[in-house]
Amino acid sequence: MEGRRFMSSIGQAPPAMRMIAPMPRLRADGAGWIADVRRLESLGFDTVAVSQHVSHGWQLAPLVAMAYAAAGTTRLRVLSLVLPNDLHHPALLAKDISTIDVLSGGRVEVGIGAGWQPDDYAALGLRFDTTGRRIARLDEALTVLRRYFTAEFVDFEGEHYRIGHMEALPRCVQQPNPPILVGAGGPRMLELAGRAADIVGIHPNMHGNKIDEAAIADLAPARIETKIERVRAAADAAERDCPVLQFSCYHVRVTDTPSGSVPRSSWAAHIEAAGDALTNSPAILVGTAAECAAQLFEWRERFGITYWHLGQDVEGAARIIEELHAQSVPIGMEVV
Repeated sequence: MEGRRFMSSIGQAPPAMRMIAPMPRLRADGAGWIADVRRLESLGFDTVAVSQHVSHGWQLAPLVAMAYAAAGTTRLRVLSLVLPNDLHHPALLAKDISTIDVLSGGRVEVGIGAGWQPDDYAALGLRFDTTGRRIARLDEALTVLRRYFTAEFVDFEGEHYRIGHMEALPRCVQQPNPPILVGAGGPRMLELAGRAADIVGIHPNMHGNKIDEAAIADLAPARIETKIERVRAAADAAERDCPVLQFSCYHVRVTDTPSGSVPRSSWAAHIEAAGDALTNSPAILVGTAAECAAQLFEWRERFGITYWHLGQDVEGAARIIEELHAQSVPIGMEVV
């Protein structure tokens, strides 16, 4: 089944696409690292993103890296993709994000999720609660974040958080708030994101909190359409516009770019093994730069996805950005 297509109305400019690059690895020192970040800016990326894990070799503390990247660039936006909510108190997180927003001149976006990696919790001695309890905690945290960004004081009394008349300083440059991205894969998370987020990152449902056949099957085109419809329905029910849709391609190979030592995604082998089950899925982007650009344009029209993370091969992704410009597809012209 093919869901609704998100074609622009006659006479309206099509929605711009924005491109995310991964945060560079820390190879030596800060000077070399910020040079790598500045190169991403020169290659035409709109945003640099960093995940947060404390296990399996993840390097950088995300908020510190975001602030340093913003300080060393002039245009590039910085995004957490995503923070596990249980590792942050929402009021203190809001203060950190507001601080980066002011110091960067309004170039920060906060991505947050319910947390899915049990090893992170075990490493910190934290209890890995049920999915429902983690989602309920995130729901409250999103309320706290938005109140901090939009009010002078935060008062909140919930099951999980209590904030007593906290002064919301500094005041954000971006109004009414820095964009809030929620990563979502399952029905409850998609509905929460649809009614509470500015941007929704569409992900597979991690039933077993691991990459397995069920998670891969959840990347099929029809499944992705169903997820997007759920987000749109939740936004409609909340009487708000549909959030911007973000998607991370899990397997990208630009065939006319010299191949180098690009690290393979932990998803790559599973996706390759899926074969035809993921035909036409935005999880897989393979072809020449021109073919990949045309495919992204088609997916924008089909799914309405405008915010893309094209994996670890930044040279290949930069070639796709060049091709999108050559095909007159608007790039980086809109911010939430």
